[in-house]
Amino acid sequence: EKVVNAILELVRAARPEEGASEEVERHVAWGPGPRASQALMLAVRARALIDGRFSPSIEDVTSLAAPVLRHRMALNFSARAEGVTVSGVIDRLCRNLG
Repeated sequence: EKVVNAILELVRAARPEEGASEEVERHVAWGPGPRASQALMLAVRARALIDGRFSPSIEDVTSLAAPVLRHRMALNFSARAEGVTVSGVIDRLCRNLG
């Protein structure tokens, strides 16, 4: 259940319209949709199985967040002008999980 909550928290935090952090509000034009949560859950389950574990961990979520969410978000012009990257935003969101 911790993993599911972490995934939902992360995906919601990446959406600018849902009371997100100041950084997300300033830099993200559009965030990941509901299918991003599903895709991330499938990816973390697969990683756990490949590693020989029966259940995923929060570490799996943070490791796979960027590859899964990177193409499901877009930055606005000012973010690109400031040199902000989608991967950087996702990394900072992952550090705030928990």
